[in-house]
Amino acid sequence: MLARKFSRTHGAAQMLAALVLIMAPVFLPHAWAASTYTVLYNFKGGRDGLGPDAGLVFDAAGNLYGPTYRGGVGCTGDGCGTVFELTPSNGKWKESVLLRFTTRMPGDLPTAGLILDAQGNLYGTASSALGGNGMVFKLTPGANGKWRVSVLHALTGGKDGQEPWGGLILDSAGNLYGTTAFGGGYGSCKGYSQTYCGTVFELSPPSTKGGKWREKILYRFKGGRDGRNPFASLILDAAGNLYSTTSAGGAYGGGTVFKLTHGSNGKWTESVLHNFDVGMDGVAPFSGLVFDKAGNLYGTTYAGGGSHFGIVFELTPSSDGWKETVIHTFQGGSDGGNPYCGLIFDSAGNLYGTTSGALTNGSGTVYKLTPGSDGAWTETVIYGFSGGNGSVAPLILDSAGNLYGTAGGGTYSFGVVFEVLQ
Repeated sequence: MLARKFSRTHGAAQMLAALVLIMAPVFLPHAWAASTYTVLYNFKGGRDGLGPDAGLVFDAAGNLYGPTYRGGVGCTGDGCGTVFELTPSNGKWKESVLLRFTTRMPGDLPTAGLILDAQGNLYGTASSALGGNGMVFKLTPGANGKWRVSVLHALTGGKDGQEPWGGLILDSAGNLYGTTAFGGGYGSCKGYSQTYCGTVFELSPPSTKGGKWREKILYRFKGGRDGRNPFASLILDAAGNLYSTTSAGGAYGGGTVFKLTHGSNGKWTESVLHNFDVGMDGVAPFSGLVFDKAGNLYGTTYAGGGSHFGIVFELTPSSDGWKETVIHTFQGGSDGGNPYCGLIFDSAGNLYGTTSGALTNGSGTVYKLTPGSDGAWTETVIYGFSGGNGSVAPLILDSAGNLYGTAGGGTYSFGVVFEVLQ
């Protein structure tokens, strides 16, 4: 599944190949928690899309929204994709396709989940297109049930960035923030990961109705100690600072956790909070971050750790900088491995995530991490996928504490949307 996502990106494929060389299968017995796994929708691979590799979002009425990476109309090959809605009715879920991408657009292949604003509009990114560099788009619901698509910004490559693999976030003023995995204009990454090292950008809404959104590049990665190739979405703190990860680069080449601080002069300054050093520490954080109530950061790395199947980490701020603690090391086998996506918290402070199973000679998992009074965390596998399938998408929770996500496989082998009742 992960290899399929990376197939359009030469540099990312190189990084994945490098990770494959350090993987060694480990299979350990692991108990699974009692839970009920239900497939809400099986993608058929045609007009309804295929490859739901991104996360989901609920609206206020309980409908689910998300993209498929490929599929649509005439797009079963290496291109296009859809945006879909799942509506619950009498215990079943009905799928409606809100948007079918085409290779005539400035972006297709949506790799990240969507966000909703207070008016019910959807925002997302599409990573690339044949001849294009990706785009930021908006879907507006109409009174007739149809949705109108608007391209808020078509990326031009070069200094503007290209291939926004991560999703968007929205601040209280209505500004959008995102990352591009490539582009930016600095040449130190050229030849290794397609073209240049990636960017962080802001899109500000128009001051007048019908006007254009204004793009501002907040940071261009240079590919050295500052990191390179951010595939993940951003998060904001209360002061308006931005945080995320780069999948490579940094002091040891294994990726970074970084912060962008908004200065009073309007400029943004990047600082590296943590450098991954490939060994026990982990390598290749493709996922974003999440804060706990105390201001600590949590995330995953795709590989590394003692068993090379990735880790879950915590970063704690102190007067001496940020201290990393590895709170779980994936062992492969029934424990899962290679988490591509990030984490979510429930109201009790437990963490949830998925593993892709892409390089474990097995299948992925849905897992839970429970904090103990002694500071240790206990992992529970809530569900284990079969048939070599797994998930590269983050989970979401409903008000009852049930989990929802997307994964590969299913009746037609084109992917599923699932629910796990705890």
